[in-house]
Amino acid sequence: MAIDDDHVPSPCVRLCTLDDDDVCVGCYRTLDEIKAWGGLDSEGRRAVLAATERRRPARRGISCR
Repeated sequence: MAIDDDHVPSPCVRLCTLDDDDVCVGCYRTLDEIKAWGGLDSEGRRAVLAATERRRPARRGISCR
């Protein structure tokens, strides 16, 4: 099987709980990013991953629903 260098795996860690701002406490994607993930190309997925990395430090300790 060929390796696809363009494949960007989902950041989902199966801790699917949204905080008060609709950001997942497991992967730090917004609800809109989660819903869009399947239709994004590799560039779009990398952009979402970059956003989660920026979001992660600011989101720690925020209350969940």
